[in-house]
Parts: sequence; C-alpha cells; structure tokens
Amino acid sequence: MKKTNCCCGSITNESMQNAKFKMVSGAKIKVLGSGCSKCKALESSVKAALDKLGLNEEIEHVTDFSEIAAYGVMTTPALVVDGKVVSYGKVLNENEVIDIIKKVRE
Repeated sequence: MKKTNCCCGSITNESMQNAKFKMVSGAKIKVLGSGCSKCKALESSVKAALDKLGLNEEIEHVTDFSEIAAYGVMTTPALVVDGKVVSYGKVLNENEVIDIIKKVRE
C-alpha cells in the first residue's frame, strides 16, 4: 500500500478510494473544510440560501482531508453542489450561494 504524508496527515490508496466513493454518495450540497470559522460561515450562508430558495436539503460538512483532496481542492472552505466544486478559498454570502445553486441546477 502506497502511503503519502502531507501537511494534512497520511493519505493512502485505500483512503483515496474511500474518498472517491464518498464523492458520489451523501448529500448533494457539501462544504469542504476543517471546521474553522470560515467553513462554518460558509455553511451558515448555504443554510440561509437554501431556506430562501425553499429547499429542504441536507448539507454535509466534509472534514476528511482525503475526501477534500479527491475533489482536487487545495484551498478551503469549498462548496460542492451536485458533485461539482463551485467555489473554493472564500466565504460566499447568501446571495452568491443562491446564484450558484440556480446556475448549477438550470
């Protein structure tokens, strides 16, 4: 088993395979990040946007660095809608999230 060490811990082939499986399962909207204040602020904006849109969807907060890496994200927080990374490295406000969700789901 090949093992790679990085600033985020150890990543193995097995952990990457599990992460890739998780990419296609679970919630349709995901916030990727360690759980820092910026990640929590993005999650709050997403919740407010979903409420405003009248959507009752689960938001999954992904903190596993293997799964985050599987998305190709190197800068968090990141937002994933319907399997697509739509933003990374910034905290979106409620209106920006609304615009992104509408665009992805057109």
